[in-house]
Amino acid sequence: MKIEPQPRAWLAEFVGTLSLVFVGSMSAAVAFETLDGGAAGVVMAALAHGLILTALIYALGAVSGCHINPAVTIALAAIGKFPLRLAPGYIVAQLAGAVVGAGLHAWIRAEGATQYGLPLPAAGVTDGQALLIEAALTFLLVSAIVGSAVSSKAAQGFHGLTIGLTLAASWLVGGALTGAALNPARSFGPAVAALNFDSLWVYWLGPILGALLGAVVSAVIHNLREEMDGQAT
Repeated sequence: MKIEPQPRAWLAEFVGTLSLVFVGSMSAAVAFETLDGGAAGVVMAALAHGLILTALIYALGAVSGCHINPAVTIALAAIGKFPLRLAPGYIVAQLAGAVVGAGLHAWIRAEGATQYGLPLPAAGVTDGQALLIEAALTFLLVSAIVGSAVSSKAAQGFHGLTIGLTLAASWLVGGALTGAALNPARSFGPAVAALNFDSLWVYWLGPILGALLGAVVSAVIHNLREEMDGQAT
C-alpha cells in the first residue's frame, strides 16, 4: 500500500479519527439518552458508525490507508503490512483527532448520562466480559480489513463497504453491552472530554489483543506471507 508523505498521512488520520469519534459519540449519546438505548437507538448508532467509517475509507484511504484506529495500526505493523517506523506518528494523530472530536461533541451539547458517548461496560457486564466482547468484535473488524483491503486476492472497490458493514454489525451486537468501541481512540477521546477513565484499560487492551489475533489469523487464511515473498522476488 502506497503511503503519502507523513504530514499528509498524519492529517488524514487526525481528520478521520476526529470524524469517527464525533459522529460515533454523538450517535451513541443520542441513542442512549434520547431513545433510551432501545432497539431503534442501537440501530441508529450502528448505522452512524458504519456509514461514517465507510465514507472515510473511500475519502481518505488513498492518503493514509484510513486506519483511524491505533489497534488497526498496531496489528498491520505486526504482520508486516505497515511500516513500524510510521506507527507512532499515526497513533499520535489518531489520539489527537479523537480528543478534538470528543471536544467538539462536548462544546455542542451537554455531557448527559452517557458522558459524551463514552463507551463503558453496561450494568451487569464485568470488565473481563467487556474485554472479551471488545476483543472478539475487533477480531472480526480486523479480519474484514485484512481480507478486503490488505489481501491482493480481495475484490477491488468493495473494501470500504465490507469494513463499514462489519463495524455496524459489531455495534448491533456489542453497542448495548460495551459501547462497541473496537478502537482505543474511540474510547480515549470521550474519556478525556468527560475526565472519566474508568475501565479505559479494557478499551485499549481488548481491541489491541483482538486486532493482533485477527491480523495473524487472517494473514494465515489469505496466505499473506506468500504474497509478500512474491512481491520481494
